[in-house]
Amino acid sequence: MPPKMPQLVSNPPNPWDSAHVEWLGEPPPAELKVYEEEARSILSENDSPDIGFRWSLNPYRGCYHGCAYCYARPSHQYLGFGAGTDFERKLVVKTNAPELLRKTFERPGWQGEFIAFSGNTDCYQPLEAAYQLTRRCLAVCLEYQNPLGIITKGPLVRRDIDLLAELGRRTRVHVTLSIPFADDEMGRRIEPFVGKSSERFAALEALSQAGIATGINIAPLIPGLNDSDIPELLERAHAAGARHAGLIPLRLAAEVLPVFEERIAQALPPERVRKVQHGIREMRGGKMNETAFGSRFDGQGPRWAMIRTLFETHVRRLGLNQDPRGAGAPPTFRRPSPQQDLFDRAASYEPPAALTEPVVPIGWKKGTRRGER
Repeated sequence: MPPKMPQLVSNPPNPWDSAHVEWLGEPPPAELKVYEEEARSILSENDSPDIGFRWSLNPYRGCYHGCAYCYARPSHQYLGFGAGTDFERKLVVKTNAPELLRKTFERPGWQGEFIAFSGNTDCYQPLEAAYQLTRRCLAVCLEYQNPLGIITKGPLVRRDIDLLAELGRRTRVHVTLSIPFADDEMGRRIEPFVGKSSERFAALEALSQAGIATGINIAPLIPGLNDSDIPELLERAHAAGARHAGLIPLRLAAEVLPVFEERIAQALPPERVRKVQHGIREMRGGKMNETAFGSRFDGQGPRWAMIRTLFETHVRRLGLNQDPRGAGAPPTFRRPSPQQDLFDRAASYEPPAALTEPVVPIGWKKGTRRGER
């Protein structure tokens, strides 16, 4: 019997609105609505000391994957949407993302810095199967030989093996699959609309076999829920060809906490919920979240120390994280001349039809939203 799918989660009050609505009883079904916008810029600059990259590219706002713990949920409130179901079902598409990226590369000040796909929402969520904005941006990066890294939960990334393999021959590229749960069923309870963990491992193996540098990110680590999965996740990633591994503790911003608690209350028995909540507080010094720079991506206390030791022991045993992922490599960025049409043809690559994921469910409505950054 297939596992029961999680119900819709409510939207926490939006602090940017003067009023909000709470449903009495069960919320109505939420339709998927897609808003197209012509953005003014496509690269976001990061100045947080906790994040290891300066530039990120996000073709989409909101994310269909609907992960209960997603740290990006509060960003949807700046659009006048909610951080709960709105974040999962009111999605914004930056239709001019590839054109904006090309304009950025043509500016004299751009020197070919590393770009992260994506710093906020998943660049391989289901809408990508139809819009192909991530693929077209990768083609622009290939044309200019600009280094990049991808972090995704979407098995759809294997569709773009042709582009990624060619990029890897010409510049620095690595792809990281975020896989926090070893068990497909448990993953589906917390990440209800993401490809199964087994499908992500299959994508990881296909990318590795194509010569693309790959890794696994165990994120988020939720004490009492998936800390015991660490050895199996690392073993399977290594077997699939991954050579890097990361570990990031759960972050629960004020608007994310009620979504997460609502979801785990649906997915887990009450005693397991209490165990998870207790584990989070142990890891966060008695709190449910840590917001301070320098601490929010790390835990504290004996519980977190044991988790880190478990992770690092298996990383060493498997020989992961032995190379610096291209640190110190010579720059590769260059602006192509009109004669270099080899790279221009990258933009016209057709994705292999057999590897394209289904488009989002039938019945979604398209809206328009323009002028948003």
